[in-house]
Amino acid sequence: MSELRIGQGFDIHRLVAGRDLVIGGIRIDFEKGLEGHSDADVLLHAIIDALLGAAGLPDIGRQFPPSDPAYRNADSAELLGTVVSLVRRAGYKAIINVDSTILAERPAMHPHVPAMKEKIARVLDVAEDRISIKATTCERLGAVGREEGIAALAVCLIARDE
Repeated sequence: MSELRIGQGFDIHRLVAGRDLVIGGIRIDFEKGLEGHSDADVLLHAIIDALLGAAGLPDIGRQFPPSDPAYRNADSAELLGTVVSLVRRAGYKAIINVDSTILAERPAMHPHVPAMKEKIARVLDVAEDRISIKATTCERLGAVGREEGIAALAVCLIARDE
C-alpha cells in the first residue's frame, strides 16, 4: 500500500524592466521580467512549494533563503532538482502528477507550454503527461490584471511506498 500526499504552492512576482522573463524554466521574449532574488520563475517556485508541502518539508523561503547570496540569480530548474532530491530523501519515491496554472495578462503563455512541460518533466523525471500547465488572465482585475506581476498556482501528488 502506498501513502499518497498532496501539496499546493503559490507564487507571485512583480514585473520589472531589465530582467529576463523565465517561466517554467523557459526564457520568454518580453519587455519585462520578474523581480526576485533568483530568476523569479513563478511557476517553478509554486511547484517547489507544492512538492515541499506534500513531503512536510520547510517551504522554499527556508530551503533557499533570499538573504543567502548563493541563490542570487539562481536557476529555479536547479532548485527544483534539489527539491526532488529532498522529497526522495524524505521517503517519497514517486511524483504522481503536477497540475498548475499561470496567471498573466501578457505575454501569452500557451505557445510556451509544450517547452515548459518538457523541461519540468525532465527535471522531475516523470512522463510529460503527468504535468499539466494551464494559463489564464485575471480579466484585468488586481495586480496581475494591471500587468504589475505574474502569479502561478500548483498542486502535486507524491507517493511513499509502505
